Amino acid sequence: MIFEYILLIFLVVCAISVSFSRNLLNSILIFMSYSLVMSIIWILLESPDLAITEAAVGAGVTSLLFFVTLKKIHAMKEEGETDEQADS
Repeated sequence: MIFEYILLIFLVVCAISVSFSRNLLNSILIFMSYSLVMSIIWILLESPDLAITEAAVGAGVTSLLFFVTLKKIHAMKEEGETDEQADS
């Protein structure tokens, strides 16, 4: 019972923190953690089909699409790339 309350509190904290986060990469990581915790909650509610779907789509495919989008709009920098190189 305490574990479920901790998970629910974590969900609320994730939902609030993703809206206040200014860094897009941090927002995606918070969204991924939200989806993973939500899949654990679905397992606790004895709904494994929804848990698998939440983990695959929420934390997997959607996050991958967000990462690709950030890369395409040049919001993420390559390793070792400086600000001057990213602007040109």
